[in-house]
Amino acid sequence: MPTQIGLKRVVTRWQIVGMGLNGVIGSGVYLLPAAAAALLGPASLWAVPLAGFAVLLLALCFAEAGSHFDEPGAAYVYTREAFGEFVGFQVGWMTWLTRVASGAALWNGFAQALTYLWPTAASGVTHFAVITVPLLIIMSINLVSVQHSARLSVALAIAKILPLLLLIAIGIPAINGALLLPMPAPEAAGLGQATLLLLFAYAGFENTAATAGEFRNPKRDVPFALVSVIIIVTVLYTLIQLVAVGTLPDLAARAAGTPLADSATLVAGVWAGLVLTLGGTLSTAGNAANTAVVGPRYLYALARDGFGPELLARVHPRYQTPAWAIVTQDAIVWALALSGSFVQLAMLSVIARLATYIGTAAAVPVLRLKFARAEHTVVLPGGLTIPVLALMLSLAFLASATVHNLMAGLIALLVGVAIYALRRK
Repeated sequence: MPTQIGLKRVVTRWQIVGMGLNGVIGSGVYLLPAAAAALLGPASLWAVPLAGFAVLLLALCFAEAGSHFDEPGAAYVYTREAFGEFVGFQVGWMTWLTRVASGAALWNGFAQALTYLWPTAASGVTHFAVITVPLLIIMSINLVSVQHSARLSVALAIAKILPLLLLIAIGIPAINGALLLPMPAPEAAGLGQATLLLLFAYAGFENTAATAGEFRNPKRDVPFALVSVIIIVTVLYTLIQLVAVGTLPDLAARAAGTPLADSATLVAGVWAGLVLTLGGTLSTAGNAANTAVVGPRYLYALARDGFGPELLARVHPRYQTPAWAIVTQDAIVWALALSGSFVQLAMLSVIARLATYIGTAAAVPVLRLKFARAEHTVVLPGGLTIPVLALMLSLAFLASATVHNLMAGLIALLVGVAIYALRRK
């Protein structure tokens, strides 16, 4: 597999949007309405669009940075070009570790979700099979064609959104106004907590450009996809919160249960609750499939720049996919998912995501100076206002991180220093 073979640029604009939606909308949306209501009650309706606006600031930074590049790696590439190879590597390294931990956790979550319909999926041979078989199927699709992977992501995005649209359609006419009004103004402390909580329901948008090396027109399409995904998700989440708050009198008490399925059952019967339960399972599977696509692209981008074995930077001569990176990523995810040892890595997710946000927001003004403005280049209005606000938001996130999160991040950074020192020439 000679390294000079390039990746195939076949993914279209709307497929990028579908991949982005598949990466963002996950099982969290089925639990967060109750968690937000526990903090704010009916006023949680304010928190959802506020969180969407906050994430839009971050997404706009990714949009401007992404308009300069047509290679895979997203924030790794942006921070590398703005601040040098060491900072870029640390961002890319931690982002890839998070994709590995996330993939393993998602496949475990998928098996756990199946236990509602298939109790034996929790252990033994059945547990092994429900993780291994779909993982191998998705890996095979990823190996053969990124376009097939994009189509699968679009199909999964539609499959997970349809149950939510069903809930909105049957739930809005059944809303009890007494549960919504009077709606008090949210308290600042509770609103801040709820917004931080909801922001994690948008996690995954930052991976939209990870596969940019296989997009037809990434410099134009990545910014469009990022903004479109955040707007669509914000509208969807707001309507779901409206239905949940307006139909379940005890929504706040259902934070550990299945609030959306409960709402659907209350409004339309058991069949609707079952549809929402299946939707939650599909959401988890969709997130896992998305991670299987974007994770290897980070690994490929790092290896191409000399970090890790040269084998991981090779492209399949026939399929033009980063085949060795795909196989390596899925093998690690599979082993961690079956062993359960991904839990320790999961603590990295908060810090790694913040490193991505902080690095990209800070890179925007540097990239403006470094690269000449072209026809396709996105330049955010207001000068430095949006990057500064996005940076302040990310630092506020950092202040909410636990000591365990910070320690996990520090250990990962130190391991990254050692790997950086072993870089291939």
